[in-house]
Amino acid sequence: MRLFDSDNHYYETRDAFTRYIEPAFRERTVRPSVGADGVERIMIEDREFNYHPIHWELAPPAGELRDVMRKVSKGEVEGFYDERAMVPIKPEYVDRDARLAVMDGQGIEACLMFGSTQPCVEAWMGGDVDLVYASIRAFNRWLIDDWGFAHHNRIFSGAMMSLIDRDRAVAELDWLLDRGVRVLYLRPGPQGRRSPADPHFDPFWARVQEAGLLVGFHSSESSYNELFSVYWGEDPHPSSHTQSAFQWVNFFGDRPIMDTLSALVLHNLFGRFPGIRVATVENGSLWVPYLLKLMDKMKGMGRGGPWLGGKVTGRPSDIFKEHVYVSPFHEEDVKSLVGLLGAERVLFGSDFPHAEGLGEPAEFARSLDGLPADQIEAVMGGNLRSLLQVS
Repeated sequence: MRLFDSDNHYYETRDAFTRYIEPAFRERTVRPSVGADGVERIMIEDREFNYHPIHWELAPPAGELRDVMRKVSKGEVEGFYDERAMVPIKPEYVDRDARLAVMDGQGIEACLMFGSTQPCVEAWMGGDVDLVYASIRAFNRWLIDDWGFAHHNRIFSGAMMSLIDRDRAVAELDWLLDRGVRVLYLRPGPQGRRSPADPHFDPFWARVQEAGLLVGFHSSESSYNELFSVYWGEDPHPSSHTQSAFQWVNFFGDRPIMDTLSALVLHNLFGRFPGIRVATVENGSLWVPYLLKLMDKMKGMGRGGPWLGGKVTGRPSDIFKEHVYVSPFHEEDVKSLVGLLGAERVLFGSDFPHAEGLGEPAEFARSLDGLPADQIEAVMGGNLRSLLQVS
């Protein structure tokens, strides 16, 4: 099979946000800083970025979350990011040509590539429009340098985007289109106190549709802890590995992506732009059956209410199945998801080289054992190949 992996990651370099940043924002954006104690930390504004303590020299071993957690339970290491549980950063985590060589060995023809820090930083900028777009501009220019948007038509890196200011988003998108962008990354959640499907953003989505771009909603920090968990007596600024079980259930992962995709469907984005396709990556799939049933039911319950973006025609679940591609976690019931959505809407994703993913991406195919060969081929490669328009 020609394997196309929808969920790969690079580790950013220290200057990913500062190499091209405007001078006025250099000491405000995402940056390394050595404190009085001699410890290097990531800072955003004057706050330590504690989403996860990225090390530029060390990372958890690829695909070895279970092994690391067993060491934690035995007291051999103190936590997931204990340096004793880490290994040196490998060249393929930071260099695109080294990564191609590893992909050859893994049998991966092409992949979608996302950052390790980048999906989480916007939430820490407090809605500061100037800082957000200065950081996005700088990051995307670094991304072109280090990874490219379609390196050898095999590594497709998602350009960073935000819709908190429509006109700046459109200007950045026009700049990206001139440089061959193929994939955009948007964090799940509201965009500047608006639905991402609000007609206010139609100039942006019109460009996305015309260019045939794929929009990836990768798991991120969507600010739900800050917005909601404080009302439940929880820490509004936990790191991903220190938040409570209650926060994991209600404010991270499932909730933001469910809200986002239901907004795209019920605020009629796909009715106005029928050519748009989006992918949900590293958000799992446990929530998919529930969301489809819920949207179908509540469309009827809300029939007398307002319809932001125009009244939706047809069953929301059918609209979802036509426009949304889902990349499930490998440990989930992927065959049931295929039965629900159809094999043509499910994407294989390994999360390589993160520890919670697969050390050998092709092992994802085990979750498809028993399905017809054409369905396995679609999930493991054909669907993403078509989305990326790779011959």
